Amino acid sequence: MRFSPSFLDEIRDRVPISDVIGKRVTWDRRKTNVSRGDYWACCPFHGEKSPSFHCEDRKGRYHCFGCGVSGDHFRFLTELEGLSFPEAVQQIADMAGVPMPQPDPQAERREKERTSLLDVMELATQFFEDQLQTANGAKARAYLRERGLTGRTIETFRLGYAPDSRNAMKEFLAGKGVGKEQIEACGLVVYGPDVPVSYDRFRDRIMFPILSARERVIAFGGRAMSPDAPAKYLNSNETELFHKGNVLFNFARARRASQGGDGAGTIVAVEGYMDVIALHQAGIENAVAPLGTALTENQLDLLWKMTSQPVLCFDGDGAGIRAANRAVDLALPHLKPGRSVRFAMLPDGKDPDDLVRHEGREPFDKVLANARSLADMVWLREVQGGEFDTPEKRAELEARLRQVTSVIGDESVRRHYGQDMRDRLNAFLQGSAPFRGERRPFERGGRQGGGRQGGGRQGGFRNGADRNAGPTAISDRLARSSLVSGQQAVPLLRESVLALTIVNHPQLLFDEYDEIATIEFDHRDLQRCWATVLNAAAASGARLTREVLMEQLEAEGFGALIGALDQQVRYARLWTATAAAAPEDAREGYLQALTLHRRTKALLWQKRELEREIAEATLAEDVEQGQRLVRAMEEVQLELHRMDKLEAIIEGFGVLSGRVKGPAAR
Repeated sequence: MRFSPSFLDEIRDRVPISDVIGKRVTWDRRKTNVSRGDYWACCPFHGEKSPSFHCEDRKGRYHCFGCGVSGDHFRFLTELEGLSFPEAVQQIADMAGVPMPQPDPQAERREKERTSLLDVMELATQFFEDQLQTANGAKARAYLRERGLTGRTIETFRLGYAPDSRNAMKEFLAGKGVGKEQIEACGLVVYGPDVPVSYDRFRDRIMFPILSARERVIAFGGRAMSPDAPAKYLNSNETELFHKGNVLFNFARARRASQGGDGAGTIVAVEGYMDVIALHQAGIENAVAPLGTALTENQLDLLWKMTSQPVLCFDGDGAGIRAANRAVDLALPHLKPGRSVRFAMLPDGKDPDDLVRHEGREPFDKVLANARSLADMVWLREVQGGEFDTPEKRAELEARLRQVTSVIGDESVRRHYGQDMRDRLNAFLQGSAPFRGERRPFERGGRQGGGRQGGGRQGGFRNGADRNAGPTAISDRLARSSLVSGQQAVPLLRESVLALTIVNHPQLLFDEYDEIATIEFDHRDLQRCWATVLNAAAASGARLTREVLMEQLEAEGFGALIGALDQQVRYARLWTATAAAAPEDAREGYLQALTLHRRTKALLWQKRELEREIAEATLAEDVEQGQRLVRAMEEVQLELHRMDKLEAIIEGFGVLSGRVKGPAAR
């Protein structure tokens, strides 16, 4: 519900902010001045040993000089305790002894509906738990035993099983009096105008409940038991309760673990549900995971709310290295003093589950102890396998390092990164340790830094086409370009790259299904075309080929649109989206375009939210809040401007397709 500014001011004025925060922290006696209402403590939002968290009763504000968090009574409760804003207001009003205003009927009804949906999700969780113990769940129980999970661990994470039935869950909930609308609103069934009879979304899958910050079940992840399933892992779709990019698996439990005991002050982000669960069973309880997709900005922000320097853990294979490089690009623009990330790369062919299952936690602890800084990762990515034996190549490396660090938003951090890269570059080019003598962890066969390599490869560029293969920002050329066919503008180029790559390489539908199914396009015709693509994938399964998909698209009237997309990407020389691209190159181009697409949408959403909050602050005549929001808006605008100016890296087919660049379409 909405509250009047006068009511919020009244309860804030009645309750000293130190009374709210003092229940969650221990004040530092040396720095705190109680008579002045000036308090210091170790920050509850990130692990630290010396107090840098400050609050003032006079201003009713808090600020951490370590991680940068700040806010008032309500923000403290919503960000630390996971309360909704109305719940935070209720708690402060109770402390102030002020009755709550009469709620808005519509808001009250929506909150009741939300609570009702949470109750439905709890019933579904119990159903899946019970099914795991039945005869139908024997195969799932055997799988969990093979993965080394104990009964206690299964119970702790409330793992379950969805039976191989189209309506078992639906009928169970209906028998409990749950209505059709509620079942659909929870995302537990597949329904829609093209589905005559709704059916269970999860079938023959091991079920992983996904909890909110308040530890209520808001969604599920399902691991297929059948090797023929189109998607090995399937998440709940977006609902009133669940927004995938804003949630981390095991968030609440890991946050508690990070605030005390083993691993206090640290959070480890791994790649999957089973990794988190296996680590927990081995005694490492401060691990979280994104929900089957690449880490998002909102998820990274959640990590920073728990610790100033989370550790991102990736597999040591090629896919893991590419994922790490994407995380580098994700984190760089948002660095601030006291806020960074570290990277722990696992041995090639191993994941956290493998390490702790066979050898206990010690090998994984060693991996964490050897975690590299973000600056190390930037440096290693740019110089690995390179040969810098000419002034031009050295100048190119210098320019690339300057470009990579230029995206850092904080001026002070950006300046220090620039200096750090210059120092490394000078030492590297002069042959000084440690930059020339150490083995680079991403290379095979013991290659040493900077030297000429055998095997027909020089300087890390195969036939000159493989430069900087890791995912990086895509340019203004990719983000903004559009062509016009007749009177109908085709989509933004990044949307065209995403759609055409999938159409030309439909295997990606099954390799990256969870990501692809949630892509939202701004272009109206492309939205309708995308629905046809997803329906074709659901109908044909892994047998879907480009030829079959094109036939269906043409039959639905999308042939001209696909032709326009093809012309657009060829004109822009983005060969990874064409049918002739090698699958590996197509996937790499798709991932780069997706990174830019999601990041741009997130920034634009953030911009709209800030505009709304600025308008509210203006109406409330809250000058301090308005100034803070304007500064935040300037940062978002600056980031959007930087993204527009970044230079494209997608070039040609790449190494695996065997050609450097194709000619532009004539």
